Amino acid sequence: MVLHSQIIGTGTPFLILHGFLGMSDNWKSLGKKFSAHGYQMHLIDQRNHGRSFHDSEFSYKAMAQDIVTYCEHHKLSNIILLGHSMGGKTAMEFAVTYPENISTLLIADIAPKHYKEHHQDVLRGLNELDFSVIDSRSKADQELNKYIKDATLRIFLLKNIYRIAKSKLALRVNLPVVTKEIAQVGKALSANAIFKKKTLFIRGENSEYITPIDEIGIQKHFPKSQIKTVSNAGHWLHAENPDQFYQIVMNFL
Repeated sequence: MVLHSQIIGTGTPFLILHGFLGMSDNWKSLGKKFSAHGYQMHLIDQRNHGRSFHDSEFSYKAMAQDIVTYCEHHKLSNIILLGHSMGGKTAMEFAVTYPENISTLLIADIAPKHYKEHHQDVLRGLNELDFSVIDSRSKADQELNKYIKDATLRIFLLKNIYRIAKSKLALRVNLPVVTKEIAQVGKALSANAIFKKKTLFIRGENSEYITPIDEIGIQKHFPKSQIKTVSNAGHWLHAENPDQFYQIVMNFL
């Protein structure tokens, strides 16, 4: 099966992979800006997210293979690949496994190390949404507020809600599978994996996802990498400071 995507513009293929519980829509504004510089933007919904297919297998090996299938379907080669958070892990796995298919790698606010599970409250809140009684986003927001106090995070999660009928809401994300397989999201890159082409890691100034000590692991796996920092931004650096994020990417490219 082929992943769903939004394709914008023409030119050099440039694929973007969203993070956990996200979707291609999260990157639409930046995608349009990048496309103005001769890039054909492919904003992708990863498996079990957005409008892409649902599957019981949820691993970086499978998600990297999804990108291979996607590129074969669209006849893409020598791609630029950008991934944020979980999408960054997928991008790293793709790069070290299929280096011949990629020219440039960009990783947004994630390192190749293992991360402990830390989405418990988010998943608990989403699993408590009962769409037999919840018929609006505002009511869903009220329910999520019991578990998630960050209003910005709730707005991000509520983008997953859509209407499957006039008076019936549902979630696009395959919640049962991502809940069951949540440990997969934090998995580290294989210890001996190396990608020798140019790579950019972009971290948020206020984020703790890439620490100074993580630079050692990044350099080990990606010897031709550099790290840039987006100021006044946390983990959602592309949304919190999109102008600087955009400029850092364009300068690198």
